[in-house]
Amino acid sequence: MSEAQSPSYRDRRKPRREFDSRTAYLEHELSVMAPRRWRINLPFRDYRFELEDLVPALAATIGKIVMVAAVVAAFAGPLGLGNEFVVENVRFEMLIAALLFVILFSGLINPNANLAGTHGPMIPLIPLIVASGGHPLALGLMVGMFGLILSISKGGSKLMALTSDGVRGGLLIYLGAMGLLSQIKALNAWATGIDMGHVAFTVILSTIIMYALLARLEMRWLSIPLGSGLAFLIAILLGAPFEFVTEPGMPHLSPSYWWGETTGWQMGWPQLHHFVSVAPFAVLAVAMWSPDFMGQRVFQELNYPKKADKVLMNVDDTMGVASVRQAVGSVLGGGNLASSWGTYIIPAAIAKRPIPAGAMLTGLFCVIAALWGYPMDLAVWDPVLRVALIVGVFMPLLEAGMQMTRNTTSSQSAGIVVFASAFVNPVFGWSMTMLLDNLGLIGDKERGKKLRLMDRWVIPGITFAVLLVIMAMVGMLPGIPALMTIS
Repeated sequence: MSEAQSPSYRDRRKPRREFDSRTAYLEHELSVMAPRRWRINLPFRDYRFELEDLVPALAATIGKIVMVAAVVAAFAGPLGLGNEFVVENVRFEMLIAALLFVILFSGLINPNANLAGTHGPMIPLIPLIVASGGHPLALGLMVGMFGLILSISKGGSKLMALTSDGVRGGLLIYLGAMGLLSQIKALNAWATGIDMGHVAFTVILSTIIMYALLARLEMRWLSIPLGSGLAFLIAILLGAPFEFVTEPGMPHLSPSYWWGETTGWQMGWPQLHHFVSVAPFAVLAVAMWSPDFMGQRVFQELNYPKKADKVLMNVDDTMGVASVRQAVGSVLGGGNLASSWGTYIIPAAIAKRPIPAGAMLTGLFCVIAALWGYPMDLAVWDPVLRVALIVGVFMPLLEAGMQMTRNTTSSQSAGIVVFASAFVNPVFGWSMTMLLDNLGLIGDKERGKKLRLMDRWVIPGITFAVLLVIMAMVGMLPGIPALMTIS
């Protein structure tokens, strides 16, 4: 039956009253949706808004403010730019993301493409990029170009298909555990810094109890608003200092301002040598997308019903949108490094909601936060921020990884991923373990025997070798000095 003759979403969906539980209704919604890739999708015709859509939208807005601020600040510090620049550029980036991409692409044109977010793993490398003579616009354009090549060639989905459940599970466990520990450490450091260590202890203890109760009641989708609100109330009641300082306003919108010699970035437009300097970092940034995107897609698969395959995130489409968003955002003057929006898709999967409705709300929330200003202060306050990331991203990642590593073969591969990731980083751990796993040296040996020669060692071997060389060039291998000389 052709698409034109197939029953529409409105014809197939049933009202909430026909289901015994809210979960059954939400899973039915996921099963009957059929998003139109690269065609117009309209609210109420192709999807509906539900209360649960507020959860990923809220989490995504908090995550966006924090992550973009971290990226822009990492550029601003070495360049000698102040906090005022960071705040204004973050506001500008949120408007770019919301109006040009989140609402337009994920909400209307391609609901199978996850929102284009921020590339957190690249933050530690930004000072090195600046020191090597890199230019933010040159880096953004190169990432956009390499990302489009990977998207058009369907390289992202190919690498995902070559990654076994054990390798995926191990990657999720590592990312979840490291993220969880880092957030607890950051909250403790904040509380110690204001000489109120008991605030962090009380907030974390309350969060553990709340999360356990919500898991028992099968209402984890409420963990972000409840957890963040509870953390805010507890910290305020215990006397932790908080004030609103970011006032309402509109950022500069002109690219000529942002790329001026004495305004914005104060760097002017990039020259050829800037592109040469950032090329290895751009390749590495795009290479880091595959394990990141893969983990998010797997999380959807674990939380959605089996019949909901039509609403799953399309890895290649997401890479394509993220690439265009990166290039356009950089040309306009933004400092963001794009990736798939993890603080959106993971809470959305927990809430059993598809991408588009929450994307529309996320765009709205980002515009409000950028123009109003005050919500930005609340989102970056440590108790609110840390708890939102713990219950909305890192705990779910940890749990999903454990679900995927229940047998001996998968747990063996997962252990090697964690080991190798802890030794260097998750990109090294994923690419190396994928090669070993496909060769049949670890994990399911029968799986390796069934793979074609190209899939068994050629593609994984080339992937690992290329990434190893790039990481050696930029100094990411422990004990080995960077091979690329910084002038």
